[in-house]
Amino acid sequence: MLAKDYETVKRRQEGGVAILTLSRPEAMNAFNTQMMADLLASIDDVDGDDSVKVVIVTGEGRAFCAGADLSGGGNTFDRSRPRDPRREVGQVDGVNRDGGGRVTMRLFNCSKPIIAAVNGAAVGVGVTMQLAMDIRLASYGAKFGFVFARRGVVPESAAGWFLPRLVGLQTAAEWMYTGRVFSAAEALDKRLVRSLHEADDLMPAALELAHEIADNAAPVSLALTRQMLWRGLTLDHPMEMHKVDSRAMHFRGSSADAKEGISSFLEKRPAIFSDKVSTDIPQVWLEWNERSFR
Repeated sequence: MLAKDYETVKRRQEGGVAILTLSRPEAMNAFNTQMMADLLASIDDVDGDDSVKVVIVTGEGRAFCAGADLSGGGNTFDRSRPRDPRREVGQVDGVNRDGGGRVTMRLFNCSKPIIAAVNGAAVGVGVTMQLAMDIRLASYGAKFGFVFARRGVVPESAAGWFLPRLVGLQTAAEWMYTGRVFSAAEALDKRLVRSLHEADDLMPAALELAHEIADNAAPVSLALTRQMLWRGLTLDHPMEMHKVDSRAMHFRGSSADAKEGISSFLEKRPAIFSDKVSTDIPQVWLEWNERSFR
């Protein structure tokens, strides 16, 4: 088991699964500039580590993340006041990038599948950061809330793009317009989360799912599939995806992983995939343009 701690995020690893734990339990893991920086660094860390096949994100204590740290009072969101210089990275025309959005953009571009294990309150950025994760499991006691309109601000972390794609426009509108906090049961009913678990069973369930993926799937295939799913949401015609998956099949079909995947299946043994995400992902997105904040 590997372990590495940042100031507000703890990392440990079990086999091919990295677990990132938001760690400000005394503040219900409220999101601040340090947590933004630590999340960006820890995602870079696991994304560049070929020993990591799947990532789980959870919270320490009784909350997943209770939202933005409001210790600054009424000036918390006032971007005209002096800020931590880390908040000004990528500033354009005097406008700072939203910190939660920087995290979700990094999650969007991550090459590893990401599972959220929502162990408690997930409000504001505590829920919007999850929207760029692939699968969400929650405890029965978890609560969710897109509370921005009740605080006089707006949804951030690109939630206006992610949430309607996950739960539909009508549900996204109700949750964002009312700003009410809702139960894990409602989150399950509206398909925001995949399943609910007793508190003590949440991490074992998340780990079981993570290992189902990590122990059986080729990492490069996972990385390409994740790109196809998320980037595919931006395409305007299925022909564009046909181009991508045709290129991917062309390159992957002759790979060592493809030979091993078929041989291991015919020989009824576990596959040992050798291709690495860091070096062996083929270029299949010839028409893809990376977006910048401008």
